[in-house]
Amino acid sequence: MIRAAVAGACGRMGSAIIQAISSTDGIELAGALEHPEHPLLGQEISLPGIPSVTITSGPGSISAGTDVLIDFTTPAGSLSNLEACAELGICAVVGTTGLGEEQKEALHMFALRTPTVFSPNMSVGVNLLFRLAATAAAALGDDYDVEIVEAHHRMKKDAPSGTALGLAEAVAKALGRDLADKAVYARHGMIGERSPGEIGIQTIRAGDIVGEHTLLLAGPGERIELTHRAHSRDNFARGAVRAALWIVGREPGLYTMADVLGLE
Repeated sequence: MIRAAVAGACGRMGSAIIQAISSTDGIELAGALEHPEHPLLGQEISLPGIPSVTITSGPGSISAGTDVLIDFTTPAGSLSNLEACAELGICAVVGTTGLGEEQKEALHMFALRTPTVFSPNMSVGVNLLFRLAATAAAALGDDYDVEIVEAHHRMKKDAPSGTALGLAEAVAKALGRDLADKAVYARHGMIGERSPGEIGIQTIRAGDIVGEHTLLLAGPGERIELTHRAHSRDNFARGAVRAALWIVGREPGLYTMADVLGLE
């Protein structure tokens, strides 16, 4: 039986992950972490199919015998938790978005010490979308313009979403482009003609949209659209639990959901 701790346990994703753990064979909840000011600290999480677990704070509260930590929190929080995992020899599954380049480098360094799955989106469907997007972009080439539109709920803090950036990176790699040089995140006023090789990434924030991503490839006389719509957070949670089951026992290193799903 794999024992998993969940960071951000009382948040939207944390709650969904705990529910997914409770309905999945071969894994059980071993810890529930929250930030130091959370009002539910010290209370117990008790669901059918899982033992009662007290909500604690900080990476130092990860209980002995934990096999894997699942973390969908903040960039700073995830790195702090991942450092503790590296020191304790605990595997990690990280779905936090909004990490800067230096933070991604730090995550990579910690992953050299403990097996880590890092993905901006752990949905099986989204990771298949990444593969389809790369295949389509490579086949169509430079004659087709690339636009990505993403929509999320009004409470999401980072923009564009990590999934939109992952989609853009997949397309850029397939086309041999440098995303940092070709990404366009906003347009306003007299912008002139579209420049060669642009990869547009546009953001919508409204209501309670769980997540929607569309890749538009527009060429002479036609366009192709690939869209993924998340109807609930359950698919992300199931993907995270699937990653947790897969990562335990692997060699130290940084893995992606493509590795978990056998797409690489």
